[in-house]
Amino acid sequence: MAIFLTASSKVIVQGMTGSEGMKHTRRMLASGTQVVGGVNPRKAGTSVEVDGASVPVYGGVAEAMKETGADVSVIFVPPAFAKAAVVEAIDAGIPLAVVITEGIPVQDSAWFWTYSKGKSTRIIGPNCPGLISPGKSNAGIIPATIAPTPGRIGLVSKSGTLTYQMMYELREFGFSTAIGIGGDPVIGTTHIDALEAFEADPETDAIVMIGEIGGDAEERAADYIKASVTKPVVGYVAGFTAPEGKTMGHAGAIVSGSSGTAQAKQEALEAAGVKVGKTPSATAALMREIMQSLGR
Repeated sequence: MAIFLTASSKVIVQGMTGSEGMKHTRRMLASGTQVVGGVNPRKAGTSVEVDGASVPVYGGVAEAMKETGADVSVIFVPPAFAKAAVVEAIDAGIPLAVVITEGIPVQDSAWFWTYSKGKSTRIIGPNCPGLISPGKSNAGIIPATIAPTPGRIGLVSKSGTLTYQMMYELREFGFSTAIGIGGDPVIGTTHIDALEAFEADPETDAIVMIGEIGGDAEERAADYIKASVTKPVVGYVAGFTAPEGKTMGHAGAIVSGSSGTAQAKQEALEAAGVKVGKTPSATAALMREIMQSLGR
């Protein structure tokens, strides 16, 4: 079992023929993902040879879905054209759009996020590493070799780098799904969305949630955990040493006054029964204790 992405997922890549799109298409294919096509209107009707596999290129998302049955799009389109690419995916009705592109103007992200409301497309990102269900499928840029074995931990993280580190730290247990939701001020899928899905997944036993300074997403997730999550959750909040008023890494990671601090987020999570580590390794140790207590 996995959330959002399974072994039967059929993936297309918008921007596949660009350098980043091609590099990560190759990596997705190598990890067993069913990449069934690319999208580039200027190269429609051609195909690309990727490590012995011939991947067709279509003129649009709707055409690619019709011809291949694709249900996931991974988007590597440059920032200036990303809004149009996401809107095209939404209009085509693809169930899952994974927006890898970073540097998308917040106004554009807010626009396509609003546009998606009430429609059938789930957006992950932007500015995210995507998601991986080890042994099943990989949609994005997460290296499949970090933790290649399926397991029973669910991971949701704002940070791509910390996604990788946590997967490595807990590789002996494996993951049902690891999902990087991105750290921009406006994103599609949230911590709460992932927590809800992991709670409903019978093959996820425990959850790691990684947040960071800025905004109130972690506080809202803490309220949701307290009300609706029965599985054990451990957390980590990046940014304990961040100076006030400085953007740190992600565009959404900025502290204003006492709002959005790592300390405030830790307190909210702990009040909801979440064990919070001071470092990624300490957080992994907390999860290791939980998994061992569950006999995993």
